[in-house]
Amino acid sequence: MEFHTTFRPATVQPEQIEARSFQIIDEEIGEHSFTEEQYRIVQRVIHASADFELGKSLLFHPDAIRSGIDAIRSGKLVVADVQMVQAGVNQARLAKFGSAVRVYISDEDVIAEAKRLNTTRAIVAMRKAVKEAEGGIFAIGNAPTALLELIRLIKEGEARPGLVIGLPVGFVSAAESKEELAKLDVPFITNRGRKGGSTVTVAALNALSLLAERA
Repeated sequence: MEFHTTFRPATVQPEQIEARSFQIIDEEIGEHSFTEEQYRIVQRVIHASADFELGKSLLFHPDAIRSGIDAIRSGKLVVADVQMVQAGVNQARLAKFGSAVRVYISDEDVIAEAKRLNTTRAIVAMRKAVKEAEGGIFAIGNAPTALLELIRLIKEGEARPGLVIGLPVGFVSAAESKEELAKLDVPFITNRGRKGGSTVTVAALNALSLLAERA
């Protein structure tokens, strides 16, 4: 392939590009205290964001990786807060174990109930999801209100997730919602601060499914 530019890429082979990217991450990340399995998640998050600060801000409940792997291998449902997460997840890998990704935020009954209650669809979607996804993985990368509602439902005994991946991005309630998640005694993957987003939530979930595939 010819590029009509002064710069020429070293390779255009996807596998080689990914391998070189991971090599650069390993070279530049510096000292860290992540376990080997946790680092697989961190590495994918940095790869997706090119943000070492974000990657190194990740927090893991001690049981997060094992609980997430068990949920996937048991075919538990993965609940995403928005379609962007669903679109990015490697669903074929999840399907090998009978798992799938479900998004509730655009369901007609969710829209109608949110309007009736004058609240966000993200909140109502979580209330619906917890009734159908006991022991599943909740992957929240966009809506802090979804994470805060899930936390409330967990505290009140109405939700029993296998793992919460809580990485919402934003200036309003994002950092605070993740701080609240980190206080819970349930398996979680989250991070400190405002950074996050659907892309890095997808990266964490895909890294976890790779670990499940190799377990």
